[in-house]
Amino acid sequence: MTNEVAVWGDKEKTNWLTEQVIQRSYLDEVVSKLDGFKNIFNISQYGALSYAPKKYPLFIVINLNFDTSKKNILITGGVHGYETSGVHGALSFLEKEVDNYIDQFNIMVAPCVSPWGYETINRWNPNTIDPNRSFFKDGRSEECNLLMQEIAAMKIDMFAHIDLHETTDTDNSVFRPALEKRDGVTQELWDIPDGFYLVGDTENPSFDFQKAMIDAVRKVTHIAPADKNGKIIGKTITQEGVINYPIKKLNLCAGFSNAIYCSTTEVYPDSPKIKYDDCVKAQVAAIKGGLDYLLSKYS
Repeated sequence: MTNEVAVWGDKEKTNWLTEQVIQRSYLDEVVSKLDGFKNIFNISQYGALSYAPKKYPLFIVINLNFDTSKKNILITGGVHGYETSGVHGALSFLEKEVDNYIDQFNIMVAPCVSPWGYETINRWNPNTIDPNRSFFKDGRSEECNLLMQEIAAMKIDMFAHIDLHETTDTDNSVFRPALEKRDGVTQELWDIPDGFYLVGDTENPSFDFQKAMIDAVRKVTHIAPADKNGKIIGKTITQEGVINYPIKKLNLCAGFSNAIYCSTTEVYPDSPKIKYDDCVKAQVAAIKGGLDYLLSKYS
């Protein structure tokens, strides 16, 4: 259904960009922390965003004892830069938990895919493009293209990919109204689920993998209940706290790596029931739950 509102052109997009304000530092809050992992990881710069290359170098963290006989695990955060616990959850996993897994897996972590979005607390990049709908060849998101090129250059098969996200109140108050204006298409507001949930792959749902992650998170924070229609954000749940999307068709980050096991986490940081630290802990718990399941099944 099309509104009477015109689709944004270059002028409207430029006006939107001029309204965005830097609110925190990617270099100070993310990049500076990577030095602490140098003893056990290779900190590899896989590019820099062309609109501000000095401010926005992009890094992937790969364990030094990379072994082609081991299964490969990819963890991504900050695809939507405003989803803070995804970024800090990835860093916290590296700091506190990764030692428990690097002997069994090759671990690769891209902690902040969209650093401009992180600094301005935005879902979009500066060109009003949603990176988590842009993981396809020759797409318009430089953030996505650089990461996909880096992973492709490794020439490895990905065993599991966990992409760390949040669902926030601003999805309804800021993002969806802006999306409606940008595209001139009515956007339905959904009930923001109060709690943690996962988005699996419709084509490859991996029921037990998702359940293990939910059970691990349950020890840290509450799981989002379904609404009265048995849905979360408009999708019917497949089990407690889990919905599925056609992730490849939608060009979501969790699908580009072609991992056998994949999942997108969703934390609700605006819940009155939790503190911010709980959000970070939930992200870490989800990663651990998924990896522990894989170890129990394949070791």
